[in-house]
Parts: sequence; structure tokens; C-alpha cells
Amino acid sequence: MTLVATETLPAVDESQLKPIDWRDYASAKDDGHSPRILVLYGSLRDRSFSRLAAEEAARLLRWYGCEVKIFDPRGLPLPDAEAPDHPKVVELRELAAWAEGMVWSSPERHGSMTGILKSQIDWIPLSMGAVRPTQGKTLAVMQVCGGSQSFNAVNQMRILGRWMRMVTIPNQSSVAKAWNEFDADNRMKPSPYLMRIADVMEELVKFTYMARSRPDLTDRYSERVESAQELIDRVNLKKAAE
Repeated sequence: MTLVATETLPAVDESQLKPIDWRDYASAKDDGHSPRILVLYGSLRDRSFSRLAAEEAARLLRWYGCEVKIFDPRGLPLPDAEAPDHPKVVELRELAAWAEGMVWSSPERHGSMTGILKSQIDWIPLSMGAVRPTQGKTLAVMQVCGGSQSFNAVNQMRILGRWMRMVTIPNQSSVAKAWNEFDADNRMKPSPYLMRIADVMEELVKFTYMARSRPDLTDRYSERVESAQELIDRVNLKKAAE
């Protein structure tokens, strides 16, 4: 799988990228379709380094054959400030339901992830009716730093990923002095930071193949008990009405 001409990887040694055969990772039930990945970023600046890093990640994911969608958080209201039928909320939730994996990319601001990224995550509920839109889906976390390398934002995103019942992959990316890592064309320069992003995306694709067709990986006893109780309650309600 290679990129179209408009999405080349000039700073990456493509001869060292290794195509991923889905049959090496997916279950026998998998049909081999392109992994569906949603990318979220946490800054609204015109030259947002978290967005630029996310775009580099998206290019790599497409090289690996993924279908990638990047959500634009502009216009998304604060959580609970609008009804869930707000167009940007509907768009985000539909993308979350569509995705089989996600990438979250945030600046570190005041020692933490930004409220912009947190607001996006807060708009994605743990359940929508009988559907849990994030449970069992994969997650890769990335951050960009204005100064020296830090891991506060990615550590917080890992906590959120666990809370959202996602399979957060072991690898992660933190780009120090991000303002110095992109050229005039807003492309990432060759560096160990870009190599780490390539590592993370490769790992995300592999984990997504492994997790997406194995729902039993995140099937929970407590939820089975709850479902059984709902059935009992419904039967008892029907008997009471007879």
C-alpha cells in the first residue's frame, strides 16, 4: 500500500516501512477491510502543532492502508452547553461510532492536555442506547511540547482511554520543542520524533487488526449480568401485566 502523490512522506525512509498483512493479526472472522481511524487534535491555532503532528500520523496510517478521518473541533460547543443534536456533536459521535481506532494528539498546556481535546472526548458518551461507541476500540496518544519533552498530556490521555474502555496501545509519542520540528511547508522534519510517530502508527494498525474482530476481548461479566437482569425484569413486567 502506498500513498497518492499528494501525500508523500519526504522525511520518512519508505524503504524501511514494512507493509502490514492483516492476515497476520486479524481473526479468522475478519474480512480484511481497511482499518477505520479517527484522529482528534487539541488546538485551534492557525499553525497548530498538535494538528500538524496528527496530519503526519494520518499520512502514515494511509500508507498502511487505513481509512482516516480527522475531526475539526472548530465550532464544537463546550460539553452540555448545547443539546446533543448540535451538528458538530452529531458529527463527532457519528465518527466515533464509525471508527475502529483513534489517535488523540494534544499540546501540553499548563502541564496537562488541553480543554479543547478533553471537550471532544467528553462529548463521546460511554454508551448510546445499547451501543458503547468506544469500548474495545484501539487508541494511540500523542503530545507536542513547547519546551523540553514531557509526558503529562499522554499520561492523562491514557487515563481517559481506559475510562472510555479503549485498548490503548503501549507506544506513544511526545514531541519536544515542536515549533522547531516542522518546516515552512508545515511538514515534519526528519528526526527521532518523526520516527517515533511512525512506530506508534505501525503499532496502532497492528493492534486495530487484532482487536476489531475479537469482541470477546472486551466482553464484560458485569455487562452480561446487567443484560440478563434486564431480560428478567422485562419478563416479570410482562407477567405482571397478564
